[in-house]
Amino acid sequence: MYAFNSLPKSVVWWLPHLAIIQFAFGQISKLDSIGQQIKTTPNDTVLINLYYQYGEELANKYPDSALWYYNLAKKHSIATKYDRGRAAYASHAIEILNAQGKFKEALALCKEALAIYQTIGSKKDIAVALINIGSEWHYLSDFQLATDNYLMALKIAEELEDIRLQRIINNNLASIFINLKEFKKGKTYAIKSLELAHILKNDYAISSSMFNIATAELYLKDYDNALKHYSQIIQIGERTDDYILILDGWLGTADVYNARHNYGEALNYYGKVISLSKEKDAPEYEMYAYMGLSDLYKNTGQNDECEASILSGITLAEKLGTKYELKDLYLKASEMAEKAQRYMDALEYRKKYETLNDSVVGEKSKLNISLLEAKFESEKKEAMISNLENNKKIQELSISQKNSLNYLLFGIIMVILLTSYISYRNYRHKQKLQTNRINELETEKQLAATAAVLKGEEQERTRLAKDLHDGLGGMLSGIKYSFESIKGNMIMTTDNQQVFERSMDMLDSSIKEMRRVAHNMMPESLLKFGLDTALKDFCNHINKTGAVQIDYLSLGLANASINQTVAITIYRIVQELINNTLKHAKAETVIVQITKTEHQLTITVEDDGEGFDTLILKKSQGMGWTNILHRVEFLKGNLNVDSEYSKGTSVHIEFNV
Repeated sequence: MYAFNSLPKSVVWWLPHLAIIQFAFGQISKLDSIGQQIKTTPNDTVLINLYYQYGEELANKYPDSALWYYNLAKKHSIATKYDRGRAAYASHAIEILNAQGKFKEALALCKEALAIYQTIGSKKDIAVALINIGSEWHYLSDFQLATDNYLMALKIAEELEDIRLQRIINNNLASIFINLKEFKKGKTYAIKSLELAHILKNDYAISSSMFNIATAELYLKDYDNALKHYSQIIQIGERTDDYILILDGWLGTADVYNARHNYGEALNYYGKVISLSKEKDAPEYEMYAYMGLSDLYKNTGQNDECEASILSGITLAEKLGTKYELKDLYLKASEMAEKAQRYMDALEYRKKYETLNDSVVGEKSKLNISLLEAKFESEKKEAMISNLENNKKIQELSISQKNSLNYLLFGIIMVILLTSYISYRNYRHKQKLQTNRINELETEKQLAATAAVLKGEEQERTRLAKDLHDGLGGMLSGIKYSFESIKGNMIMTTDNQQVFERSMDMLDSSIKEMRRVAHNMMPESLLKFGLDTALKDFCNHINKTGAVQIDYLSLGLANASINQTVAITIYRIVQELINNTLKHAKAETVIVQITKTEHQLTITVEDDGEGFDTLILKKSQGMGWTNILHRVEFLKGNLNVDSEYSKGTSVHIEFNV
């Protein structure tokens, strides 16, 4: 899928949804009925067809047993010199081999079948074999050879007016162009495939075409439609008991949630894909799930889990021989190694990526595919000319042919010019990437400086709070104790008694004020009992003063484990927001809501005060608002302020924690 950076980061790859055509031999009956026929049928072509039918019944749930019967059918085909039965082995066996990631073995079988059909088969047999060969090259990420075989098959399918084959080829071409990141063009082919699938009224054909439409929509950031189509695919898979369709739907759904930063749902679906892939021995789906997980963990700052997912994906991709996915995994591994300051590893992975990238999706490969497509369209026009010449329109069509050739030559020249331009643009892009990297380092340096300032500020607050409480607080308490001792040992006049009582009251007030200041600098409840208790105490303290009524609500925060630095920063943000409300809003009530989910924490502070024009915040130089912005930036959060005159103010902040 994939997922996937800049496209949804999680969405840089995807699983090509290809149609492999299985050659049919008569009506398929139930297992017991076929088994009885096998026992009574002599060793001839009928028996061979029965073996294939029996294997088809087993393929979904018992692939190894199905492959055993397919091998038995092939063995009897060779013994009886039944070439059509021998060729049919490829169409049956590759479905299982592909599910197990054995694409090279499947490709060899497809080539063997094509050689047989070119001698004894019909045009449709040859078209089927070409589609299967194209599909295997597609799985192996050789898009040029895949396109070449698909277009040869499409020419035959259109000549035969075979809707089923045309649908399959259009869908596979959609996969090619999505792999090449030409998503709109890929969606166009997939929509044409879906139209043909509805004519055929075939569930698998509909879900297969819908998958490529959903994948294109994912990359085009049309997430709602993508989710809708993936959900329909899952429903078809559950109704038909097809685990491949279920895996397709789950993986696509995970990638959409990953792109939307709904990491909890994405993690759930990736886990389901990995579990079912291992159960069904479908390693390519497991590989794509690890690729999606690598982006998820990277986006949530879980670097160790990210690197482990990448390495798991590389192991599977190397085993499967899927170069397109392997190159993306090498790039991810390089970036993570660089981040961990393992520069030799980063360099080695980067070299592997560059080598594969040039061979898989380089500009030369794209150019060759475009020329193949242009050649196919040109051959269709030439066929039209040949037919119309019989209707005495030779002169008009000859001119059209010359114009088509001129357009083709012009197109080739333009492609060459475009290739030159792209090369220049790539050079400029590399320079831009270097500049962006420098800017990123400067930003990281600024964030580090901000973090140091905030840390120093909190350390100084803690020190001052401790000095006030332990030093000045202790001294004031000692003075009060001394005065009380003096009072018990002295005889005072009435006037002196009153003065003494007022002095003691002032001393008590000083001690309370000192404790309040020390508590604001570093509340003990935050360090001892956590963020939720500290915020609740702070709000209750404000309520007791009568300045404003604060309603505090927390969800999922009471037992949450939050890093102390993060907790202190969030406490300061809420504290500053409430202080701003007390100073400026003239509000009667304030609502403070903190919500903690698996990977996200949100803060909402609303009041019913006077409200203000939020544009003034951009020009604000006040320390309070500046401190809030710095703390939100330090935690890499998103802040939104909504305010209207006479209707109050709402501040909403989101963090990934």
